[in-house]
Amino acid sequence: MRVDYLGLEAFVAVAQLGSFSKAALRLNLTQTALSHRIRKIEHDIGARLLVRTSRGVSLTVAGQNLLPRVRGQLETLAELYGDARNAGHEARHKLVFACVPTIASYYLAGPMGTFSKAHPELQIVLADQRAGDVVDIVQQGRAEFGITITGATPWDLEVEHLCTEAYVVLVRRDHRLAHRPAVTPLDLLGEPLARIRTQSTNRRLIEESLGEVSRRLDWRFEVEHAAMAMQLAAAGAAITILPNLTRHLAPDVLVGLPFAGVDISRDVVAVQRRGVPLSQPAEALLAMVRDQLSRL
Repeated sequence: MRVDYLGLEAFVAVAQLGSFSKAALRLNLTQTALSHRIRKIEHDIGARLLVRTSRGVSLTVAGQNLLPRVRGQLETLAELYGDARNAGHEARHKLVFACVPTIASYYLAGPMGTFSKAHPELQIVLADQRAGDVVDIVQQGRAEFGITITGATPWDLEVEHLCTEAYVVLVRRDHRLAHRPAVTPLDLLGEPLARIRTQSTNRRLIEESLGEVSRRLDWRFEVEHAAMAMQLAAAGAAITILPNLTRHLAPDVLVGLPFAGVDISRDVVAVQRRGVPLSQPAEALLAMVRDQLSRL
């Protein structure tokens, strides 16, 4: 059944104000148009709702029964509409995107600053999350796009390759391997290593790349964040394998050594919802991020 919301609105206005002329002014209607709406809703309901008297307007029994329920529903609809409108206005002034922390902390400050100067009216919200969480946030529509590491990607997301980044072994400058131009997986045997427990994508990539040697390594420490793995390496308690960019974030006491004889790298990608175009600001920011990462 189709609900005549305009008729209900007209009925409530007349009932509350007790006057057709005042209700017409509130609704920005002529009295003729207002009377037409009242007659139409009375016809649909099959009962008189209002009666004009010499003193104004009176409610019939049907009108008295209907008024409190309709008024409450219209107030609820007005609140819902207002909330939706406020959310829409807020969304138009906010740009949300997601990125894995290691990429965000080193590469994105520059593009974000440049973008903000060009779009001072926008609030930029960065959700720096783990690789899998970046995918979830974009898939749920909570971010326009995400920067993450290649992994299992849902069918409803589009994936764009941005760059490939090698992994390095981080050791203290006084470590026995520090002065080698590169290291092999066998060089890591007998060394205590620290790995990131929460980064399942990176962990699986490293273990698969190192192959059978990975099972013979002494994974002595598991920590939550790359910063802690680097601190363990800086303290001489372990060595660690992290993306190349962490060399720029690592303590000065550490050096990063490339691998020889094995390719350990990760593909950095942009993800967005399939079939959902980015807003113009989001497209502009992604272009800046794309340009920054292409230099890798």
